[in-house]
Amino acid sequence: MNSFLGTYECKADAKGRLMLPAPLKKQLGDLEVGFVLKRSVFQPCLELYPMQEWNKVMQKINKLNRFVKKNNDFIRAFTAGVKVVEIDTTGRLLIPKDLIVFSKIEKDIVLSSAVNIIEIWDKDLYETALDSAMIDFADLAEEVMGNQNDDEDGNGIS
Repeated sequence: MNSFLGTYECKADAKGRLMLPAPLKKQLGDLEVGFVLKRSVFQPCLELYPMQEWNKVMQKINKLNRFVKKNNDFIRAFTAGVKVVEIDTTGRLLIPKDLIVFSKIEKDIVLSSAVNIIEIWDKDLYETALDSAMIDFADLAEEVMGNQNDDEDGNGIS
């Protein structure tokens, strides 16, 4: 599994293209394998999946019974707006217009690592989301990570 690190700022041009920062481009590895760009489920941002990670998600989704209505509704909503995208040889990514509209991306963009995917945000929306999340972060950290004392090597998580 790829694990990405860092938060990067960049700009989109009038056509919706953005130049990936060099440190992020290195982390993405082989750019020829392709990527999937989709709407986020929980936030007004986009998610960039390396094809290998997308295939893992699709393996889980393919196990859902499509004759159960809520499963079918979930699949439709999860895959709405999904696009296969390429990063060109100069390191540019073209964001399709419908995804620009969804994410309200204007010019200033934040690329934020989210473990095995990259979130693509309008800078103002990212800062607003981060500010509101920080208010409850201590409670959230305790709830989500509070029961996890040790990793596989016996080292504490902090």
